[in-house]
Amino acid sequence: MTDSLPMPISAPITPAQRTSILNLLRRAARAEILPRFRALDPSEISEKTGRQDLVTAADKGAEAMIARGLQRMYPHALIVGEEAVAEHPEIRDKIGDAELAFTIDPVDGTWNYAHGLATFGIILSATRFGVPVFGMIYDPIMDDVVIAETGGPAEMFLPKRRLTRRLGVSPGGQLSELQGFIPFYLLPEEKRSEVGAALPLFERSHTLRCSAHEFRLFAQGSVDFHFSARLTPWDHAAGALIAKCAGGHVAMLDGSEYNAKLRDGVLLCASNKETWERIRDAFAFLLEPPAEG
Repeated sequence: MTDSLPMPISAPITPAQRTSILNLLRRAARAEILPRFRALDPSEISEKTGRQDLVTAADKGAEAMIARGLQRMYPHALIVGEEAVAEHPEIRDKIGDAELAFTIDPVDGTWNYAHGLATFGIILSATRFGVPVFGMIYDPIMDDVVIAETGGPAEMFLPKRRLTRRLGVSPGGQLSELQGFIPFYLLPEEKRSEVGAALPLFERSHTLRCSAHEFRLFAQGSVDFHFSARLTPWDHAAGALIAKCAGGHVAMLDGSEYNAKLRDGVLLCASNKETWERIRDAFAFLLEPPAEG
């Protein structure tokens, strides 16, 4: 548990701190997440906003453990955990003004986790005034992590094997050649029919119900784009930075920069600017205001 992570080009968080954060995630996974996987009692699963939005005892326990550890390491940092925000929404309002904030998604892909699917992960980011500067996406099942910092590459680190490899996005291409992730069920209802009509333009579009693994696959070049709606900083801040550091073109659908304080809009990550523009053009109707009833 003391294996050191590689030094990035720019280090707003020191190598020792990065190692401590990773070790914190690994401990939380061993203590709170993995023992409950496929062993949850029904009483340990509940709905937040509906049947598709679940929370489990593992989410709550892991977030509490990670938040305590981060607060000890960074006493003055703002901690923005998904489950804490569910109970105290005002926490999220502070992220754009915080010199240093950490976002935590303790079990990203909770629906998968609660139903026994091994496609889930822990997402953590550090932001400065809402701008992501550090991102870490940890896979508890495989015990490996994808990590990036501003100015550095995106890398996968396998602690047990002490192996690091640099990640890079796909070459991109024409729409008919592209594969990517589109969370259809998270799109505004009034736009879904138009989005559905556009899906045959692509070679393949789907969703894993897990931003952690979707962003990891994009950074590894396995898919060509990642489309995010209903912005939440614990889901998207780390992934946006990792996608950019892997060589992708990352921007809001209107061309503006992503910031973790944003609540509305669509975040689009694509292999390069040309590919990004083709996808943006295909979904330009999402930028139009809804028709008045």
